[in-house]
Amino acid sequence: MWFKNIRFYCFSKSFALSAEALEEKLLPHAFVDGEGYDKSRLGWVSPLGKEGESLTHVVGNYIMLCMRKDEKLLPASVVNDELAQRIEEIEEKQARKISRKEKLQLKDDVIAALLPRAFSRTRKVYAYIAPQEDLFIVNSSSATVAEEFINTLRESLETLPVTLPVAKIAPSDVMTRWLEQQEASEGFSINQECELFNPLEDSNVVRCKGQDLASEEIQAHLSAGKQVKKLGVVWNDTLSCVVGADLGISRIKFEDMILEKADETDAESAAQQFDQDFAIMSLEIAKFMKSLSAAFGGIGCVGEDS
Repeated sequence: MWFKNIRFYCFSKSFALSAEALEEKLLPHAFVDGEGYDKSRLGWVSPLGKEGESLTHVVGNYIMLCMRKDEKLLPASVVNDELAQRIEEIEEKQARKISRKEKLQLKDDVIAALLPRAFSRTRKVYAYIAPQEDLFIVNSSSATVAEEFINTLRESLETLPVTLPVAKIAPSDVMTRWLEQQEASEGFSINQECELFNPLEDSNVVRCKGQDLASEEIQAHLSAGKQVKKLGVVWNDTLSCVVGADLGISRIKFEDMILEKADETDAESAAQQFDQDFAIMSLEIAKFMKSLSAAFGGIGCVGEDS
């Protein structure tokens, strides 16, 4: 289990639940296959998939969770075509125009009739709790998906003291300086990807990929007042990623030496391989997050005193 993206949150209070207590609270909210009439279903499943039954999975000091969401795919065009046909049949048969209220009810009836035949899309989102670092780490590049995970867990636990992280020094300012000086903070080096924006005009954006970021063209954009919104970096020759000004981390790629380290001991099962991957990954992410925090002058919770 190698995370490809990270949206992380800070615990404003230490996470006090044990894995066993957390399991008990999640059980009533476990994913259950629903009826054909449900538009979507959401719940907790084992992070190990078929290899496990527990809704929590502990490796070292970290607790992995997995949220599953099933959604029915019902294109609007299909609904509208069926609705138009029903309206036409009723108006011809009854020789009258259908009211707006009737159309809304008919649309609900059409959706209810089509849902059992609609295809389902299943999405699993993984996250883990890092109690010692007071972090909650979600494997997603989407803030919306990460927030859905947080809200679902909060509903299951009735409380979850996490909040968005905030850097003491604006990440955009730090990464803009890195790009201007062509020198990043200790442990980081600049990769060949960036997104620049004009602070006075959000729609004025320049995206570069696979490009020499030391070029005169990039420096000209910076001289004109553009700032870094996203920047590709390599950290300690261990992983590469794109760091966002909003502290979102995307396109994480662990280098071969890290992946090989996870394979040093031959796993006897998929569950053992999962544990080895999770152990190595969480350790590297913990170190990476410390370096990232140091680069931005420290990272804390929104509303926390400086």
